[in-house]
Amino acid sequence: MALEHIRPGLYQWTAEHPDWTPEEGGPEGWDPEVASYLYESGDGLVLFDPLVREEETWAALDERVARHGPPHVLITLLWHVRSAPEILERYPGARVWAHGRAPWIEGTRERVRVTDEFSLGDPLPAGIEVREPREVVYWIPEHRALVAGDVLLTDRAGGIRLTPWLGEQTTLDQLRENVRPLLELPIELVLLTHGGAVENGRDALERALQAPSAA
Repeated sequence: MALEHIRPGLYQWTAEHPDWTPEEGGPEGWDPEVASYLYESGDGLVLFDPLVREEETWAALDERVARHGPPHVLITLLWHVRSAPEILERYPGARVWAHGRAPWIEGTRERVRVTDEFSLGDPLPAGIEVREPREVVYWIPEHRALVAGDVLLTDRAGGIRLTPWLGEQTTLDQLRENVRPLLELPIELVLLTHGGAVENGRDALERALQAPSAA
């Protein structure tokens, strides 16, 4: 799929996830098509949770790598390694960034060679910042855009919902409290890897926090 322009230097594309099954779907599940993002910054090329399934997408990435140099791949959580191994192999000098917190980093290393580990507050490529409401989300100051993996999902109506996958150690109220500090950011866009770009992102996030359930 060709890259879709969002803002100057900011693009998205979608792809069918190879591991999706019907059991993954439903009201509390996720959809087979997932989103990836490309950021052309003054400091180089950055890819967020990239999944590349079509030659047209590879060709678009090849062209940008030729102009900007090997990309930085930023991963939100271990399940979103996606095409990072192929990108490392295809583009010599590419780097894969992942949060170094255990046990997430062990699972990530099993899926890809992590070249750069970081902690909360560490500098990242292109001035990108990291937040950690439960898992990593990335903040792109230039575009006032938040990039989220599984902690925020599409509500399938153009908005946002909190993840329904709470685990044994987290309640919905705890999740809300973890996510709420993100509202302190001047968010214009929320870039969902499960759902695509959401405009008026801060308002959409606030509505998600006020919803009676995460489903």
